Amino acid sequence: MPTHPLRVTIWNEYVHERRDESVRRIYPDGMHRPIADALRRELGAGVTIRIATLDEPEHGLTEEALAGTDVLTWWGHSAHDRVSEEVVERVHARVLDGMGIVVLHSGHHSKIFRRLMGTTCSLRWRSDPGGEREVVWTVAPGHPIAAGVPQPIVIPHQEMYGEFFDIPQPDELVFISSFEGGEVFRGGCCYRRGAGRVFYFSPGDQEYPVYHQAEIQKVIANAVAWCAGIAASNDPPARREGNAPRGWFIEAGSPAQTR
Repeated sequence: MPTHPLRVTIWNEYVHERRDESVRRIYPDGMHRPIADALRRELGAGVTIRIATLDEPEHGLTEEALAGTDVLTWWGHSAHDRVSEEVVERVHARVLDGMGIVVLHSGHHSKIFRRLMGTTCSLRWRSDPGGEREVVWTVAPGHPIAAGVPQPIVIPHQEMYGEFFDIPQPDELVFISSFEGGEVFRGGCCYRRGAGRVFYFSPGDQEYPVYHQAEIQKVIANAVAWCAGIAASNDPPARREGNAPRGWFIEAGSPAQTR
């Protein structure tokens, strides 16, 4: 547990936002911006944040930068192969030494996540025009990452990720997702690697404003706190109300009711 302000490095590939107008409209300042804003809001004055991107020297992840990082968040997609093996080895060593890492969405196929998992981390996916509704169900309501998170989270438009997801059995499974097409996905997975904590969270395709959604921001902030070992305990009574009508989790008039 850090004895200093929590030091977070947000690593973003930062390719789509500069290359694709559809993504730039949603994230004009990069996907890292709403994540950084959320961490400052949720974690308060006790957090310091730096941004690192692919095109910086050493991808912004120098020995010095990582030594000054308690938790690293990672979003990548179209340029996994451009991440240097030297940097992957450096990040891997820091995780084993105690740095936490939160891997987001398509980061499942990043070199660092596959290195930490020791598997292909492949999955089934579908990216229809306009996306489809994703419902994120909390299956470990007492876990610190689920603190203050509504049950369920409804994401109106998102890329589908489905099983089988080739990962090791999670140490703790916090969230599973269901999609309009019928697929399900283990989308909130906790691991421990050496002295470090790892959390994978699947929502966040670049074509949709998922990282502007407050509930998703809350999960990421909770995950950063958990990976840093500073998360407060979370043991509220679980809600187990029965006889739920179809669609009870969708508010009347919500955009989640339609594609």
